[in-house]
Amino acid sequence: MKILLIGGTGFLGRAMVVEALARGHEVTTFNRGRSGDDVPGVEGVRGDRESAADLERLADGRSWDFVVDTSGYVPRVVGESVRALSGRAATYTFVSSVSALDGFPAKAATEETGGWPCAPDAGPGDGDYGVLKAGCERAVEQGFDGNTLIIQPGLILGPHENVARLPWWLTRIARGGRVLAPGDPDSPMQLVDARDVAIFTLDQAERGVSDRFAVTGPAGNTTYGGWLELCRQVTGSDAEFVWMDAEFLVAQEAGAFVELPLWGGPASPEIDNFWSVPTAKAEAAGLRSRPVAETVRDTWAWLREIPEERRSFGRTTVHGMAPEKEAAILAAWDARPA
Repeated sequence: MKILLIGGTGFLGRAMVVEALARGHEVTTFNRGRSGDDVPGVEGVRGDRESAADLERLADGRSWDFVVDTSGYVPRVVGESVRALSGRAATYTFVSSVSALDGFPAKAATEETGGWPCAPDAGPGDGDYGVLKAGCERAVEQGFDGNTLIIQPGLILGPHENVARLPWWLTRIARGGRVLAPGDPDSPMQLVDARDVAIFTLDQAERGVSDRFAVTGPAGNTTYGGWLELCRQVTGSDAEFVWMDAEFLVAQEAGAFVELPLWGGPASPEIDNFWSVPTAKAEAAGLRSRPVAETVRDTWAWLREIPEERRSFGRTTVHGMAPEKEAAILAAWDARPA
């Protein structure tokens, strides 16, 4: 098949390209060429999706079996891409997020829940990440003349992760010593590998499916403690985890999710369902999730190819805690009253 992939050089987009090429597909990528090099074997078209002229040049004289859009965050911008490509492909596949589901993660949500209220022509200042993703979904479904496939991934990890959640933990644990470990080690998680998202997405697009799917790993496929232990095992580290309760960490101004990647902070009704996304619909359609241990192992193998001084991820948000702050919190933990 002939596939157009908007993006294709970063994390999930790269996994999509690698999987599509492995299946023998003819792949065109459309991106600005700023986030990384194209995977060898694609037709790379340079351009900005916010430029009408670039979109017109992309579509001129070309057609595809389906489009996969992995880099849409603003409804108005996604809508322009949809209109430019409508009639040029049978299916428009948009990679959204479970964060687009109305009420998530405070409320349990499924594909039938619907998305947050957001207009299909909303601009970047009209909502947060999840709200805007919901608007992007509407821009696709209302603007494309053909099949529309909406993929709503959960928390994605794996090789080439450019957010640095798992890469930061692997790098920190590899250094060894006493490691600040946040919260309850038995807290369940729900993780999915980018390669499994890519496999499922391409399976559906190849079949011409027009539907929406929440796509993540099975609930409780690891715990926070189990996840960090996998990091210790694959790195061969002598790290000693020092588990600290959430209240202490809040008092020490330790930041959830970003400063301590994937730790959600103290239990709160606002995040009750973050790690319990129903996946029955996607699993019935063929979603299969590899063991978290494989994701951790393969990410470490990829990360070891990158010198530590060059492990810089994220353009706007730096994940992970500074060594000086971690040391200060460990000292405060040791000095707390018996």
